[in-house]
Amino acid sequence: MITQCHQLLRQIEHTCTRPWTVMEVCGGQTHALLRHGIDQLLPESIQLIHGPGCPVCVTALSRIDQALALAEKPHHLLCTYGDMLRVPGSDGRTLLELRSRGAAVQLVTSPLDVLALARQWPQRRVVFFAVGFETTAPATALLAERALEERLPNLRILVAHVRVVPVLEHLLKEPTCGVQGVLAAGHVCTVLGEQGLPALVQRYRRPVVITGFSAEELLRGILQCVQQLEAGCHGLQNAYPRAVQAAGNPQARRRLERVMEPIDTPWRSFGVIPGGGYRLRPAYAQLDAAPGAAKEPKLEHSPIGPHSCCSAQVLRGALRPNQCPSFANPCSPEQPLGAPMVSSEGACAAYYRYGR
Repeated sequence: MITQCHQLLRQIEHTCTRPWTVMEVCGGQTHALLRHGIDQLLPESIQLIHGPGCPVCVTALSRIDQALALAEKPHHLLCTYGDMLRVPGSDGRTLLELRSRGAAVQLVTSPLDVLALARQWPQRRVVFFAVGFETTAPATALLAERALEERLPNLRILVAHVRVVPVLEHLLKEPTCGVQGVLAAGHVCTVLGEQGLPALVQRYRRPVVITGFSAEELLRGILQCVQQLEAGCHGLQNAYPRAVQAAGNPQARRRLERVMEPIDTPWRSFGVIPGGGYRLRPAYAQLDAAPGAAKEPKLEHSPIGPHSCCSAQVLRGALRPNQCPSFANPCSPEQPLGAPMVSSEGACAAYYRYGR
């Protein structure tokens, strides 16, 4: 594999005749790029921009506030994935802090864990704070189906799932956007396949390459993107064929479409993105943990250290994490000022972990 990576690096270097700016969308890819040192091995003519590919980082403050409020209610048990426990709401509090004060907050690794908890604690209102891209949304949809099948009256879902293609459209249509090519999130495409990407390519005339997570897969994706840019063309390519088919995962897509529907959704630091998230369809609305919630604010930034935390610019790809004046000191994973340093997939956490 090392030999293959060296060959791909040489091909990239020989292909590049001018500077190019490429954005990887997925936070997992950001970590992999830094872990393998690819950001330092690439020719200086290639600039990598880190996209908003961390669902924990872009979850709206209002959704986190709703989760905090639910966790504080008597006889409630709030369940969510690990990183969400440490992301602050608008008043700076976190679910982890509430748990230390006696609130019933449970870390889970799968939505089906929530199903077991709802059976175990029939006297509690068990709420699943569901976050993630289209990768994890089908599992939440499965939870909703099982909850209705079993007629569990005490299970509710606070849906905060977000969608990748709408945020890409939001970024690429901005007049100041400097992204010339996109590495699409391979894990999302394992579910959706190529859905939405060909139209994006044609509308904004940028090459999009579906890319995996190993060093070889990332380099192959970068090479294919640069080859298109150098040729002056734009198209959709799949550099992750071992996991991604054009149609994605039909069963997962059907389940997702049965249970959820796209809605306009606020993203932290982006404002409301048309079609940017999901909600439960009417047939499953009885499971909604926050029906009729207040409208979201137009734009949401990090609630902590607004004068010292540049997470808004980092999430939009306008700033590298280590260009923030607070990076590493005082902002660190132990004392984070913004969500990208909290999340294990956040760009700031990646730069800190790998010494950038």
